[in-house]
Amino acid sequence: MRGIEALAQQTRVLLVLGRISNLPTVWSNCLAAWLLGGGGTWGRFGLLCLGATLLYVGGMFLNDAFDVAFDRQYRAERPIVAGQVSRRFVWIAGALLLTLGWLATFTLGTKAAAFGALLLFCIVLYNWVHKRTSFAPILMACCRFLLYFLAASAAQLGLSQAVVWFALGLFCYIVGLSYFARVESTRGIVGRWPAVLLFVPVALALVLAARHGSRFWITAAAQPLWMCWCLSKGFSAAKRVLSSGVAGLLAGIPLVDWLAVSCCVSPELFLVFPSLLVIALILQRVAPAT
Repeated sequence: MRGIEALAQQTRVLLVLGRISNLPTVWSNCLAAWLLGGGGTWGRFGLLCLGATLLYVGGMFLNDAFDVAFDRQYRAERPIVAGQVSRRFVWIAGALLLTLGWLATFTLGTKAAAFGALLLFCIVLYNWVHKRTSFAPILMACCRFLLYFLAASAAQLGLSQAVVWFALGLFCYIVGLSYFARVESTRGIVGRWPAVLLFVPVALALVLAARHGSRFWITAAAQPLWMCWCLSKGFSAAKRVLSSGVAGLLAGIPLVDWLAVSCCVSPELFLVFPSLLVIALILQRVAPAT
């Protein structure tokens, strides 16, 4: 019994390190860009998700390895600082996962492998400098932007104008979200301007959508309503102190992807994106999103 409890505890430590509650948002990015790129066989899509998952989890491992000094001051509950896992193990595991993730992209073609290499570089660069530069949210957004390109390049038709535009919309959303997340741990003050960036995806969708049918209007309403709910929980009325809401905005990334494909996704896949939002929220009970 003790052995089972110890295994369960260690498993949870790894899940927390990898921030697995955000994985549904990674899969959502892959699915949206994959569909915008023309789709393909589901086996190939599975390899894409595997590579993206390994890259994301590896990046999150390195995030904790780089942030030990910060976590000692502000986030003593993180696994390395709490003594639940060694920093050396996290370094090795993170590097191994990133390597395996990049190698997985080779099965998807040379273009996918090239974007995989750029994504890997951006992940490592972000983890290295993100606590030392105010431009870290842009680097974080670049990672998601490149993930869109990686997924689309692995699909049948590859990159298109729609992929580029909706990747840009996601980029803006992640920049805005990341500026909120930067002050979450330190209870700092954040201006309201990043909230404007969160609405860029819906603005782009209104302009770019080929037709504004009922499914489009469902997504065009759901995404901003979810953001407003998260933001209303994220600020005190007087001091604009971020208190919560970042986890909800992170879980809401699939709604951004839902907007991107609302006019082209098949009926059987239409509810996959809100389902991934629900899964992300459930997983947040197991492992914090930030």
